[in-house]
Amino acid sequence: MAIQIAQDPAADQVLSADPFALLVGMLLDQQYPMEHAFRGPAKILDRFGTLDPAAIATAEPDAFADLCATPPAIHRYGRSMAGRVQALAQVVVEEYDGDASRIWTDAKSGEALFARLTALPGYGEQKAKIFVALLAKQLDVKPRGWTTVSGDYSKKGYRSVADVVDADSLKKVRDFKKAAKAKAKAESGRS
Repeated sequence: MAIQIAQDPAADQVLSADPFALLVGMLLDQQYPMEHAFRGPAKILDRFGTLDPAAIATAEPDAFADLCATPPAIHRYGRSMAGRVQALAQVVVEEYDGDASRIWTDAKSGEALFARLTALPGYGEQKAKIFVALLAKQLDVKPRGWTTVSGDYSKKGYRSVADVVDADSLKKVRDFKKAAKAKAKAESGRS
């Protein structure tokens, strides 16, 4: 299945074709609209010429940060995210021989996949749960126990980027997040 998270055909093609691009898109998905975050890898490819983790990891940091922060930037915090992208690339090179897909193809269980993801720079528990669900729902990567480690994100519905497959589902995910924030705010006001 082709990824359609970025809502831009060229950017979505990059995400569909390159596992490292998908990993970077998820990294950038924080404090920034998800479809813009997932367009970041295509911007890096256009400007840097490659998404090869080894080339990114060894790029001169200031030049790479400039490239990532140039409008339209890869993220609202383009310079700091450039450093995170390089750190992620370094781990992919050192631990997975430059092949980001090995993070999930070599994982023997959902727990192992979750542990691999939470060990990555910029991937906390929440991001790892969502990425496990994204891999399962959109790429059919379903190691034993994936539903347990991804929790509610494994359920049917429109909870996260894992459920975005077109413009309509993007809107439904946005609406779900908005409602969840309003509910949390209302509950915190009662305490």
